[in-house]
Amino acid sequence: MAMLPCQEDVLLYTKLLVRIESIVGTSGEKEIAETLHALLAALPYFQQNPSYLVKSPTLNDEIERYNVMAFVKGTKRPSGRTVILMGHLDTVGTDDYGALKSSACEPDGLRRELMRQELPDDLRRQLESGDWLFGRGALDMKSGLASHLYLLQYYSERPEELAGNIVFVAECDEEDGSHGILSAIRQLLAWQEEHGFDYIAAINADFVSPRYPGDPNRYIYKGTVGKLLPAFYITGAETHAGACFEGLDPNWLAAELTRELNYNPELCNAAHGEVGAPPVTLKQTDLKPSYDVQTGLAAYVYYNMLIYTWTPKEALSRLKRHAEIAFGRALALYAERYRAYCRMSGEPERDIPWRPRVLTYDEMNRMLLSEHGDRYGQHMERFKRELLLDRTLDLRMYSLKVVEEAWRWMKDRSPAMVLFFASLYSPRVELSGSNDKELRLIEALDEAVRSVQDRYEHPIRIKPFFPYISDMSFVGISDDDESIAAEAANNPSWNSKLLVDYEAIRRLDVPVINIGPYGMDAHKKHERAEIRYSMFIVPNITHRVVQRLLTPIGEQAGEG
Repeated sequence: MAMLPCQEDVLLYTKLLVRIESIVGTSGEKEIAETLHALLAALPYFQQNPSYLVKSPTLNDEIERYNVMAFVKGTKRPSGRTVILMGHLDTVGTDDYGALKSSACEPDGLRRELMRQELPDDLRRQLESGDWLFGRGALDMKSGLASHLYLLQYYSERPEELAGNIVFVAECDEEDGSHGILSAIRQLLAWQEEHGFDYIAAINADFVSPRYPGDPNRYIYKGTVGKLLPAFYITGAETHAGACFEGLDPNWLAAELTRELNYNPELCNAAHGEVGAPPVTLKQTDLKPSYDVQTGLAAYVYYNMLIYTWTPKEALSRLKRHAEIAFGRALALYAERYRAYCRMSGEPERDIPWRPRVLTYDEMNRMLLSEHGDRYGQHMERFKRELLLDRTLDLRMYSLKVVEEAWRWMKDRSPAMVLFFASLYSPRVELSGSNDKELRLIEALDEAVRSVQDRYEHPIRIKPFFPYISDMSFVGISDDDESIAAEAANNPSWNSKLLVDYEAIRRLDVPVINIGPYGMDAHKKHERAEIRYSMFIVPNITHRVVQRLLTPIGEQAGEG
């Protein structure tokens, strides 16, 4: 199979997309969708088949933004077999560019500006080589989306090369709440029903980077890591700061909890030779609205947690156990320091009245429903509905407010940690070859990489589990119903501010891989994509995977 001469076209598409500042949560998401839709609508194939192209608004969203979706039906041998090519339109912000912010989305202008600056030697060499494209979104992931865009146009001009179909999905809001892909699922299922599509694989094109300094490899990933946002509402016993040992500072408990969870290898999920990153704090604060000399009533902390094979239920159990360890250790050190203070001051010692107390949100909720019945349940439903009117609250703060309100109903309000999930769960997707679709995708990927490796100087390695959060999580699912139920029961925003149709994801349930651009410094001011790999090798690997997946097994020939 000849290599596609795609590099210049993909580079052109990438620059076109980068020049549209499509920062998540801004009007730029709408603008880039409109531009992309207009570009595709001008292609002859979609002029002849206008219903094969849609610009669809997101669902249950507070912002006006759109997905752009299209498909090409192959004529080589009409079939229901369909491959999804997916990627996101949005980017993170550009404030990190500082004085260069106005050039962040102008690759050529940004390159000229950077040439005038003092840069590390390696970065200077890459900049001067002309082999790298700089700019916000160049790597994450507009060059990947441009690769899919090229292939969509290619197949639209040559449907006779397809023994099946491809569906193109350019979704918004990947960098925040995934409204784009969650909305796109409905359209994918509708097309499945209307056109008889049998979705056999999905290929994402998100970025990949070196895994360690000097790493020469370019990575392709099977499946994806899952992400949880475990959070703790931590209550103490307030006191005047001058009588600090008459109370228990919730910040003390929060600090010990973070010491226990942060960077803890016991909370790294290992599978298939891969080890996930340990939890790390994303926010830690007390909840005092203003200054006074009383110790705080409560603190709030949440953590990033990545999982490969653990379910949300398993993660919850592990987190609770480590929280109990942290709580016990905090009280032991508190008692030790209190006794030392009493010896120094001559004050008589009293007994420490507190014990480690960790509850999950589901445990607390069940306890309150048992104690207060419908009165509590109906109150919380009203509270959640009214809280939705406050558009300043994101999912994390909305969840906290719900937990705070529930805590007010507790009869025993002695110091405690309440563990819950404070945001969207991005499900893990494991590609193990457990069924025919997975096996064929793995085989097609292996063959595609073998067939292009001698055209590229660096090793191309296939690894399990895409290591970053992505929309790959929402086209397939490895969790069973019990696991999803545990996540929902411990998410205070579930079915109010957070609406996820996991059953729709299960109906779609397509194996997914990531063949994406290679580069460095995503989400940083020196974000850059290597042009040859990202814009020549990537679309060619993807093309070969598509061809092999859609060609009946008996007709497959050796690749060359």
